[in-house]
Amino acid sequence: MPQQKSKITASVDYVIDGKQHGYLSIPYSHDKSAWGSIQMPITVIKNGEGPTVLLTGANHGDEYEGPIALVKLRARLEPSAIRGRVIIIPALNYPAFRAGRRTSPIDGGNMNRVFPGNSDGTITEMIAHYVISKVLPLCDAVVDIHAGGRTMYLSPCTVIHELADKELMARTLAVSKAFGAPISLILVELDASGMLDTAVEEAGKVFVSTELGGGGSASVETISIAETGVRNILCHFNMIDEVPVVRPGGTRVMHALGEAYVPAMASGLYEIVAEIGAEVAAGDVVGRIHFVDDAERVPLLHTAPKAGTVIQRHLPGLIEKGDCLALIAEDYNHDL
Repeated sequence: MPQQKSKITASVDYVIDGKQHGYLSIPYSHDKSAWGSIQMPITVIKNGEGPTVLLTGANHGDEYEGPIALVKLRARLEPSAIRGRVIIIPALNYPAFRAGRRTSPIDGGNMNRVFPGNSDGTITEMIAHYVISKVLPLCDAVVDIHAGGRTMYLSPCTVIHELADKELMARTLAVSKAFGAPISLILVELDASGMLDTAVEEAGKVFVSTELGGGGSASVETISIAETGVRNILCHFNMIDEVPVVRPGGTRVMHALGEAYVPAMASGLYEIVAEIGAEVAAGDVVGRIHFVDDAERVPLLHTAPKAGTVIQRHLPGLIEKGDCLALIAEDYNHDL
């Protein structure tokens, strides 16, 4: 089957040295613009030979640490200060970012569930296809900066997966730790299909994600972690002559398996019991769901399925059955 040709065009040249701020032009014909397009920002900074790192933010549009850190990086980083190439896409799901939503207001697409994309598909699928077919082949590593968005809060961490390829796993963990977040989390996803993570890993390249807080905003702390992290990544790949920032006490390596998720088993009014960072034993109550319209119904208790540390919580006061109420992580002590 012939490779699909992308309909997206770039105003930047990935090959030439220098600093280019430009756009990915995505065809978008609609009622208000018959020959319209979406102009999605991209920056390429290149100086000679060396590694190529892709840095992305707003894969989900309501996560802001990545866009803030990356627009600041593209402003200050000059070609003369690097070896290799840095590709910056501050808002990967640009329509979702503009709308302040997790998913695209145009097609409902969740960017991190449609990879490797489709050149003839929706806007979201077209962006995913362009990244995989045109940008990823240039890259040695991808760092995709996430946060919890409007509905979750997580302890600031990098996120990676346990990989069958032990050499790739060791390199990935090294990059994850080099980022310098308080936690490096080895996560078993509820469903990893369609994720940028999976597409990059299957290409045999280093992929590191993050979860830096949440709430549909950003804090001084989480912005600082993101900014320091991307700088540390460039130091790790010997792309800049700077000293990496080492976190006092180092980065705590943890893991969370499938049974670590605590799903809400009813819809109602959510009361948090175990806050972020709390150490819990198996069976400890981590949350209660109250039923305002049923005075006779007792609150439904949700307990930790295992001992560990609470690193994620549901944020809104109301919760729906099936929402992730909490995530419990443990220290990772296995040999890699």
